[in-house]
Amino acid sequence: MTISLRPILPLAAALTLSFASVGYSAEIFTTNGVAINGYDPVAYFTDHKPVKGSDKYAATYQGATFHFASAAHRDAFTANPGHFAPQYGGYCAFGTAQGHKASTEPQAFTVVDKKLYLNYNDSVLKTWRQDVSGYIKKANANWGKVRVQPDP
Repeated sequence: MTISLRPILPLAAALTLSFASVGYSAEIFTTNGVAINGYDPVAYFTDHKPVKGSDKYAATYQGATFHFASAAHRDAFTANPGHFAPQYGGYCAFGTAQGHKASTEPQAFTVVDKKLYLNYNDSVLKTWRQDVSGYIKKANANWGKVRVQPDP
């Protein structure tokens, strides 16, 4: 007895293509594989400002490389990356609230309730600040569908 695979070939092709499209979206926004353009995520909490990190102090989280200003910052991050990593994978928080992915600038940030939010630029950050809690609620609701969109 022989079984023909011909009837299931279109289904197999469709499944392969659907999984391939998911591969275009990254969990963490990076530039050349480096998150936050090389800025230290821990510094936003300790120094309350963006501080450029060094590849001398690096760690990988969810497939992205993060740079740090010191070994102490790297070690704090590796002990609790979920606390220090930017929300929405480092994609623009306002963009996520609007339902789409957008890149970010390290200087366009806010820390709210011990969470780091990055935005596209200073102009978008000003809009974000007009209703931070409302935009966070929208972004939280949208993140599940935004996270699988192709990268910007």
